[in-house]
Amino acid sequence: MTTSNTKQVTKKDLMKIFWRSLPMEFGWNYERQMHLAFAYMMSPLMKKLYGDDKQQYSESLERHMEFFNCTPQVVPFIGGVVSSMEETNAESEEFDISSINSIKTALMGPLSGIGDSIFIGTIRVIATGLAASLAEKGNILGPILFLLIYNIPAYFLRYFGVMYGYQLGVGYLTKIQESGLMEMFKTAASILGVMVIGAMTNEMVSINFVLGIGSGESAQTLQSILDGMIPGIMSLAVLYIFYVLNKRKVNVLWQILGAAIIGVALTWFGILG
Repeated sequence: MTTSNTKQVTKKDLMKIFWRSLPMEFGWNYERQMHLAFAYMMSPLMKKLYGDDKQQYSESLERHMEFFNCTPQVVPFIGGVVSSMEETNAESEEFDISSINSIKTALMGPLSGIGDSIFIGTIRVIATGLAASLAEKGNILGPILFLLIYNIPAYFLRYFGVMYGYQLGVGYLTKIQESGLMEMFKTAASILGVMVIGAMTNEMVSINFVLGIGSGESAQTLQSILDGMIPGIMSLAVLYIFYVLNKRKVNVLWQILGAAIIGVALTWFGILG
């Protein structure tokens, strides 16, 4: 679908993404984490690009309701790249829409590592240390200094991130797709996504079988035996069970209630710890 110049991304559109990136964690949840906030951030641009076609507009919002999680300060950069891709998609029927979420998936992991190290691990620690030392002496500059040290770099990064992200998309994404590298990139992004989900499963899903097998010094817990075979296998099994239940559209509340009842029962009988 070819669009007129009124549907081209402008600096005003990018500024809307900048401002709407501020409440990035307000809609956070365990299922898809920042997906609501990301869709909210992109919705004005989606309305501009696809507003004439209700189906395309609806599909664009659904596209950005997929799982998303990233350091909030670097999210506008991803928004800028995605803006460029959505603009290209609105202008060309041959654009591969699936590449949009592939790019998001590929970017959010590495950028989170960088963003967390800079803002959570460095700037916040420095700002807190300086502010606490002043606040301890009753100096009003304590909290003010904390807000300035932490937020000034964050706002600069948000602003220049969304602008540079869009420029990067405009200049290179089309060439990447035409050269055939996009398919390779999507494959790599898919592999990376599976690896991230696997790591998150092992870290966030904790199963500990305390049931003992054997006697004396040779006795082992069921958990140690399972970990000796395939570490994290029960975490993966539990994730798969919930995956099947979600695929069959079982109500999430029933899933939580069932998991709680089973967990309490297994703990009561000394199987789980």
